[in-house]
Amino acid sequence: MQTNQAIPDSEPSWEPESLTSATVAIWGIGLMGGSLAMALRGKTAALLGIDPDEQVCRQCKEKRLFDRVSTNPAELLPLANFIILCAPLGSIPALIKQIPLYHPGRSVVMDIGSTKNNILPIMEELPERFIPIGGHPMSGKEVSSFSNADADLYKGCSFALLPLSRTTRPALNLAIQLVKAVGAHPVWMDPSEHDRWASAISALPYLVANCLSGVTPLEAAPLVGPGYKSTTRLAAENIEMMHYILGNNRENVIADLKNFQARLELIKKALEKDDFDALTNLFEEGASRRISIMNSFEQGGKS
Repeated sequence: MQTNQAIPDSEPSWEPESLTSATVAIWGIGLMGGSLAMALRGKTAALLGIDPDEQVCRQCKEKRLFDRVSTNPAELLPLANFIILCAPLGSIPALIKQIPLYHPGRSVVMDIGSTKNNILPIMEELPERFIPIGGHPMSGKEVSSFSNADADLYKGCSFALLPLSRTTRPALNLAIQLVKAVGAHPVWMDPSEHDRWASAISALPYLVANCLSGVTPLEAAPLVGPGYKSTTRLAAENIEMMHYILGNNRENVIADLKNFQARLELIKKALEKDDFDALTNLFEEGASRRISIMNSFEQGGKS
C-alpha cells in the first residue's frame, strides 16, 4: 500500500480547524472523486481514497494520488475526520448507512450527489458523532470514470452547499475551504430550492440534448458544426446516472419539461402563422434571459 506521508494510526483529532489539518477520505474515485482528489492534493493533512474497483485503486497508487488507497472502507474510513461521498448517486444512500459501521469516531460527512431529497434525510439519521452537510458541484463531463478525471474540473464552477440543522460552524468553514481549494465558489441553498434549480440547469439540458440528437437525420452528419456539437454534447451522459437523477427529481423535471414544451409550441405556432414579430419577441426574451442568468452566475450567486 502506497504511503507518501505520515498517516495517523488512530482516530484523528476532532474537529479539524482547517482543511490543511483535516484527514480527508474520498469514497468513490470516478470522474468526480478522482478530480476532487487531484484538486486537493497537497492541501490537506492527509488524503485517503476508497473505491471498490481494484483497477482504479491500482491506478491511483501508480499516480501517487492518495496517501493511502483501498477497496476496503473499514481500513481507511476510521482515520478520516472529513469524509466526502463521491460515489454514483444511486449508491450514496447505502454508503451513508455504512459509515457508522466502519467509523467508530467522529467526522464531518459531505456528499456531492446531484439530488438532495433522497440523500439529506438519510444524512440526518447519522449518529450525533457525525456532522453532515450536503454539497453539489455544478461541474462534470459527458464521460465518466477515473480515467477522465481532471484537476481543473471544479475551477470556476458553482458549488452548492446545503447545511442541515445539525451542521456546525466549523463544518461550514471546512466546506467553504474545500470549495475554494478546488477553485469553485460556494452557493448556499436549501434542499428543495437546490433540486428545483438543478432540474432546470442540469436535467433539462440533458433531455433537450438527447432529444435533439434523437431527431437529427443521420444523413445530415456531413454538415455537423460547432453549434450542433456543443448543443448535443450532453446527450452522451451516463444513462444509469440520469435514471437516478430524473427519478429522484421527477416532479421538478416534469414541470420544466412542460414549460419547455409550452415554449416550443409558441415557436411552432408563430412559424405556422409566418408571425416573425412573435418569433423575434420569443428569441429576444430567450437571449435576454441567458444574459441575465450568466451575469448572475459570474457575480457568484443569485441575483
